[in-house]
Amino acid sequence: MADMLVVGSKVKAFIKAQDCMTAGETLDALNKCVEDILAKACQRAKANKRATVKAQDL
Repeated sequence: MADMLVVGSKVKAFIKAQDCMTAGETLDALNKCVEDILAKACQRAKANKRATVKAQDL
């Protein structure tokens, strides 16, 4: 797996603020979701002949 893209402490704080707890595998799973979203956004930008990923690519 690539580097961690999400800030663990921020994610845990957000979940805790919702009166929930964070399981051990949650951060890895969330990181994988973010990687997938960004990879698809990059593909879409390239398909539109751009090197810049825009909000609309997400």
